[in-house]
Amino acid sequence: MNSHKLSPQFLIAAPVEQSLRLQHVLLSLGECRVYTNPTDLKPTECDAIFSCGQISPELKKWLGAATPPVVTLLDASTSQANPANGLVLKTDFYYQDVLEVLYRLQLGRERSAVLANEPLVGVSSAVAELRRLSAQVADKVVTVLITGPSGAGKEVVARSLHDLSSRRDAPFVPINCGAIPRELLESELFGHERGAFTGAISSRAGRFELAEGGTLFLDEIGDMPLEMQVKILRVIQERRFERVGSDKTRTADVRIIAATHRNLEAMISAGQFREDLYYRINVFPLNVPALAERREDIPHLIRVLSKQLEAEGLGRLRLADSALRSLSAHAWSGNIRELANLLERLVIMYPDTVVGFADLPENYRHGDDSWRPAPQPACDAAARRDGVPSLPVAGIDMKAYFQTLERQWITEALEAHAGVISKAATHLGLRRTTLIEKMRKLDIKA
Repeated sequence: MNSHKLSPQFLIAAPVEQSLRLQHVLLSLGECRVYTNPTDLKPTECDAIFSCGQISPELKKWLGAATPPVVTLLDASTSQANPANGLVLKTDFYYQDVLEVLYRLQLGRERSAVLANEPLVGVSSAVAELRRLSAQVADKVVTVLITGPSGAGKEVVARSLHDLSSRRDAPFVPINCGAIPRELLESELFGHERGAFTGAISSRAGRFELAEGGTLFLDEIGDMPLEMQVKILRVIQERRFERVGSDKTRTADVRIIAATHRNLEAMISAGQFREDLYYRINVFPLNVPALAERREDIPHLIRVLSKQLEAEGLGRLRLADSALRSLSAHAWSGNIRELANLLERLVIMYPDTVVGFADLPENYRHGDDSWRPAPQPACDAAARRDGVPSLPVAGIDMKAYFQTLERQWITEALEAHAGVISKAATHLGLRRTTLIEKMRKLDIKA
């Protein structure tokens, strides 16, 4: 987005019904300025245009030399191919779809298009800093220590470092140092020869050999026994090791990335972690913040995780605004892992339906499910009088306009209250029978 503005500015060139719905979603997702009249903003300050089909000659004339990205609005039933820039919204879009477009727009402005599938998801300053530091160290032959709470995505950061490095075509081999019994950990890391111990019926390569030329990820290294820490320290220093039961020394061309949720400095003071190993692995530290420290990333994480669930065949997950607000307010002690587990549960319980506030497990309900109006689109004072849109110069079909607005509000009220007509009627200030009659006339299903 344009760096000189506090919030992005979008122009919508679409029919009234699509325009109204898109305005509502854009404004409810965060601070942005939305216009439907190009004369209300400068072409050079337009961050993107949402348009149905080709840009009109009038709009091209207004743009002049400016070339903002164009998001194409396609009919949901069309088989038309997506535009080359990948920026497309089907007319049955939901807020996750709009988030996908906004995220792609941001990545397109900040970095190369190849990062549309960026594994480090989010728009927070913490994630931006993590991306910057990761890009700096990814191709350096130094050991990286990733810290952060459990479930925050430390392995995702490690895989990102590997994928950005020159070793990307070689193996990425993870091992959880706390999940393997200490009597088996040495064999898992260095391998063993046949007969080295009871049950060793054949020779076996360890993780260091399997990661040759690539990256070895030592997850939860703080849980590694002290006697094994000595051996890991030697491998890092000398790049040599022996299999269990062998006197043959092997070399290790391996880039080591370690991770832990523990406070290693406190463990050193308690005699539970070797100080010399700590300084060997802590050459370049990276910290992954807890999810509660970057709440603005929660909608984007929901977008990505929901797409993954849909790709796995579990169905499409859609959240009402009230549910999204509630999840954004949750403490998330289990971080991204907890969020992923909850979304998987929701998509199984409510497949292909809108999940409202009342559908969330009780401990995930924060605030209430009352409706909150979205901020009004910003525009010049001349374009509005007392908050009411001015009459378009070209005229308008007022009956169709208000019918569209009525249909939109009724649909949103039903979604916000999980299809409960009595609650939606209260939300809209209508009698239940009146709302039912309006739904019948407008062909709206609960």
